[in-house]
Amino acid sequence: MEQNLVGVELEIQSNTAYSHKVNPPKNTLDLHRTNKCKDKEAKSQPMKKVTATIQARVGSSRLPGKVMYPLNGEPAIGHVTRRVQAAEQVTNVVVATSTEPQDEVIYRSAPLCDADVLRGSESDVLSRFVQIVEQHDPDIVVRITGDCPLIDPRTIDAVTTRLVETGSDYATNVLKRTFPRGLDVEAFTKNSFEKIQIDATEQHHREHVTPYYHENQDQFRLENVTSDEVFNQEWMHNRTDLRLTLDEGPDYEVLRQVYDNVAYDEILPIQDAVRYVDEQDLMDVNKHVNQKEI
Repeated sequence: MEQNLVGVELEIQSNTAYSHKVNPPKNTLDLHRTNKCKDKEAKSQPMKKVTATIQARVGSSRLPGKVMYPLNGEPAIGHVTRRVQAAEQVTNVVVATSTEPQDEVIYRSAPLCDADVLRGSESDVLSRFVQIVEQHDPDIVVRITGDCPLIDPRTIDAVTTRLVETGSDYATNVLKRTFPRGLDVEAFTKNSFEKIQIDATEQHHREHVTPYYHENQDQFRLENVTSDEVFNQEWMHNRTDLRLTLDEGPDYEVLRQVYDNVAYDEILPIQDAVRYVDEQDLMDVNKHVNQKEI
């Protein structure tokens, strides 16, 4: 499949002169649809304040505009936001984008999904998280990237709960990978992040936010959650063979087919998505895509 996704073209325009063309599925994207971004139902309040931060920008090097690509008529970032909001342990959600003109479209769309939005440096992503901690004063920060439109609320809860129950500094499900790409969750304490923001001075630390934890494990207590701790079904265990993230054209084709053909109400269950991918052999569509290394 061609990465430029030749077909029907969609223009995503901000208030600036920016315009990027992509190929949507059969549905029409409408940034002002709010029916799929309803207020969350009442849920039990977590014992600690947990601010989930979704980092997103339009200027992807491999698939520009990807977070605004439509899935069942809604931008990918809208799906990500609602799925993160569905996590029981999450207190509030902030979409962190850049001050670049092309990211105006993200700035305008995030509030439609009842999410706060913060704008900061495009390259120094860590500084955006610093601003969020200063403004929202959370006990815990959850980091999610905006190219994961099948991010799983239960996995977010599992990682956050592990962090709290073990008294760790950082918890994730990627130290030892057992989940599909696109279900990555990271959670860290405000106290440990205060050290990160001072000591993480290298460019890749500032761009990718959390590598300092991984590279300096002697300084922090780290925890890892595995897929068999979250899912009862054996066919959901150790699914590192699947790509459910949105990095290149073939990834979009997989996600488009899932969202076009799997019935759901508000949140598409990750088990239903994986089952459909398996039944249709969709893993063959994007298995050749190389994951970008940090």
